Amino acid sequence: MLSVQNVSFKYGRFSPQVLKGVDLQLEAGEIGILLGKNGSGKTTLFKNILGIHAPSQGEITFDGEDLLKLSKRERAKRIAYVPQDIHFGALTVFDSVLLGRISHFGMKAGEEDYKAVEKLLEDMGLKEYALRNVEELSGGERQKIAIARAMAQEPKLMVFDEPTGNLDIANEQLIMEEARKLAKEKNIAILSSLHDLNQALEFGDKFFFLRDGAVKYAGGREIITPEVIRDIFDIDVKIIQVDGKKVMLPVT
Repeated sequence: MLSVQNVSFKYGRFSPQVLKGVDLQLEAGEIGILLGKNGSGKTTLFKNILGIHAPSQGEITFDGEDLLKLSKRERAKRIAYVPQDIHFGALTVFDSVLLGRISHFGMKAGEEDYKAVEKLLEDMGLKEYALRNVEELSGGERQKIAIARAMAQEPKLMVFDEPTGNLDIANEQLIMEEARKLAKEKNIAILSSLHDLNQALEFGDKFFFLRDGAVKYAGGREIITPEVIRDIFDIDVKIIQVDGKKVMLPVT
């Protein structure tokens, strides 16, 4: 279980607080969605969980272990991260995904590592690009490769910062289906930020609404109401049922 307790953070001694006593919990196999306006602290919270930044107060643990006390290699065995801005060197797609296995094999990959990458490329529709230079591909294709590389780590927790931002509708659906399959079949916790509220409703099990650096609302789909959306995003929506699922529509 991921547990974030009373976490606060600011970027400098005289800077304003970006996170103000954040609390959240996410169980194995659950998909948690962070929702909030730009500047609400989503990416900063991710960086605290990943150990890129250290909170000024509070505690972040995973399965009872203090994440900030783990080495980078040990943390990489537990957590995989897909950022908004993705950078690759002049590597093939296959080698880029294989890098996700480095915390498992150290200096030299083995047959098991190669087979794991081959399966991921097949599952994510990337097999035909295996020997292509990543830098020659589109932004959406590079996004899929970054997610495949994260999956190759076989982590216990995956952190996605807007994972579908550069993807078309078909690839958005593919990524969501692969992530959900990973969470449920491998019992992996996934924490993701998303801007699309309907996509969040379709994808998430648990929802964390951030406002002014703190989690103001947390829970399952039952907490998502027009009143909560108005409070967090300052927009008016109506929620209808379509085939038994909640769908949000803007009020004009």
